[in-house]
Amino acid sequence: MKMFDFKNHQTIVSAILLILAGLALNIIPARLAIALGIPLYLDCTGTIITAMLGGNLPAVIVGFASNAINGISEPETMYYGVISIMIAVAATFFYHQRFFTNIPRLFVVIFTFALIGGGIGSLFTYFLYGLNFGQGITAPFAHAFHDTLGYSKFFSQLLADVIIDMLDKGAVVVLAMFAFRFVSRRLKNHLNQVFLRDSSNRDANKNVKHSLLRKVVVMVIVAEVLLGALASSIGFFLYRDNSIKRFVAIAKGVTNSVAYVVDADRIDEFIAKGDSAEGYKDIEDALYGIRGSFTQTKYLYVYKIEKDGCHVVFDLDTDGEPAGEPGSVVEFDPSFVPYLPTLLAGGEIEPIISDDKFGWLLTVYTPIRNSSGRTVAYAAADISMDEVSSDEAMFFIKMLSLFFGLSIIIMSIVIELVNRGIVIPVNRMAFAAMKFSGTTMIASTMDTEKVNLEKIRNAADRVVDLKISSFDEIGNLYDSLSSMASDTYNFIARVQGQAERIRKMQEVIIMEFAEVVEARDKSTGNHIKKTAAYVEALAEQLKKEGKFADVLTDDFVQKLKRAAPLHDIGKIAVSDLILNKPGKLTDEEFAIMKSHTTEGWKILTKMVEDAGDTIDANYLNESIDMAHYHHEKWDGSGYPTGIKGEEIPLSARIMAVADVFDALVAERVYKKPFTYEKAMAIITEGAGKHFDPEIVETFTHISEKLYSERTRLDQSGSEASIDLGSNAPKS
Repeated sequence: MKMFDFKNHQTIVSAILLILAGLALNIIPARLAIALGIPLYLDCTGTIITAMLGGNLPAVIVGFASNAINGISEPETMYYGVISIMIAVAATFFYHQRFFTNIPRLFVVIFTFALIGGGIGSLFTYFLYGLNFGQGITAPFAHAFHDTLGYSKFFSQLLADVIIDMLDKGAVVVLAMFAFRFVSRRLKNHLNQVFLRDSSNRDANKNVKHSLLRKVVVMVIVAEVLLGALASSIGFFLYRDNSIKRFVAIAKGVTNSVAYVVDADRIDEFIAKGDSAEGYKDIEDALYGIRGSFTQTKYLYVYKIEKDGCHVVFDLDTDGEPAGEPGSVVEFDPSFVPYLPTLLAGGEIEPIISDDKFGWLLTVYTPIRNSSGRTVAYAAADISMDEVSSDEAMFFIKMLSLFFGLSIIIMSIVIELVNRGIVIPVNRMAFAAMKFSGTTMIASTMDTEKVNLEKIRNAADRVVDLKISSFDEIGNLYDSLSSMASDTYNFIARVQGQAERIRKMQEVIIMEFAEVVEARDKSTGNHIKKTAAYVEALAEQLKKEGKFADVLTDDFVQKLKRAAPLHDIGKIAVSDLILNKPGKLTDEEFAIMKSHTTEGWKILTKMVEDAGDTIDANYLNESIDMAHYHHEKWDGSGYPTGIKGEEIPLSARIMAVADVFDALVAERVYKKPFTYEKAMAIITEGAGKHFDPEIVETFTHISEKLYSERTRLDQSGSEASIDLGSNAPKS
């Protein structure tokens, strides 16, 4: 994977070009729709196709950047960036879940996009601008739902936004899929390599219960949420404090203007005469003008504070709510009680936030002083805290929108960097190490026949070829892993070489031992080599014909070949006089001759037991069966145990045919070699009696070839005689 591999400029260029293409596909269709008066937005085509080609990160960048570009001319568009990002994330998910390849699932995609764009977008509009249908694309539909069907303003706007967005997102999805079909397979594969998944990462993840990337995602999300909550809280309280200060400044400006307009020396006259006092109406009109200039002001009045209450000097009507008459007394609100001593003394007090029968208000009192400097009344302005709350809510929504939009982008970048810089390299190393471990596992048993050095070399090369360039802990881990793989291969190669030499030495010693035993019989030739060749050829032919398939594996055939030379090792316990007797053996001598099967079994069994794991006993176990049972007969008339049929081990049944055939065609001091035809007549006649009939049948397929080639094995040595009934030679 090469994303963010800054050594590869093609990767960077591909990423930038895809993002630029996505931006163009977002902006151009949207501008065309506006120019042509099409009642659709068409502003997320590029986001969706970028998600299909490049995955989550480039898609969220395209989505947010599109809103940022549009925000240059329409700043409000910026606040909808988080919606574009949510569509990008959803598009990536739906593409990887193959929702774009199935028409019924496409409706799920379109409906989800409409809920995000229309539903959540409508909520944003409500919180930002309130219940105002405006002049947008959805306005006529919202009016129709509200005026004709009687739905509430909120639900009418929500329903209109979702319906129009269904049409819009349907068109956008069709456009995106149409454009996607025209992207060449080569470009898609290239972008997959740049942005998407690593096969070794997927394979390694199959064995991972708790993904490291998932843990990172959870940690990043938790960190983002906590940071968002903290930043939002701090921002909210700072903005609220600033808003209150701003509204206090407005209220002070209003009250200062009032204090300037009102003739302080005539306060008592205004209280006594009211609007009949000269100039009263002019001052009142001026106060209305001041309040009109500061729309945030809800109530504006002038009170003279006395011990019995607030005496009205001026009080303006508000939204049909009649004002207090001049000279009337208003009771002190409980929230003002702590400030009464200061007010009665004519001092200044801090702005007051109260919640009483007049509502939740921010009140500012400014002293009105007469020509002698004495406070004779107070100019008061009330600003509704609902105005403050509305501003706060609007600010909060805007802040959350921008914060979470940028947070998702940052989170996507962090996750991608962690994925590419940590998770994928670790997974690739884990996958390569797993493959290497699998190829070297058999080496731990020191079964050198099964060790495949080529596979181990390839597995070691797979680790080295990862070429992970990093100067951190990941780099150290990779260096250690590649070094370990190379060292392990070299060690196994050395061990296998030594084990192979030891194995060959063992076989040579055992073979020499077997030949020494055979050499005691002066009437035989190279019997052990010939029978071994016959056994191997016969086993291979049986395997080729599919007989005994559950037993005759390549490994088993090799064991038979190595075990065959030891089938007559028990003759070491038979006297030379009997082995080399030129004439017919007596019954007593023949009984001794037959004991070589039991003696061979004893010798080989003891050899395996005494040697333990210092010798390869794998094939010796087969040689035990061969030595013990190769004179058993299919009909049960053989020796030493008299077992029959398939009770006789397969190795011994194969050896029986090979052993007899070699004895028949060999020249002996007491007989001439039988012709091929006569030897095969004896073999086939013994099928079902002496021999396994299936083995005899297969042997007839290769016997002529074996007979013609046997002279190549005709070297000095001795061959065993066989039991042929009344003419029984020494065996």
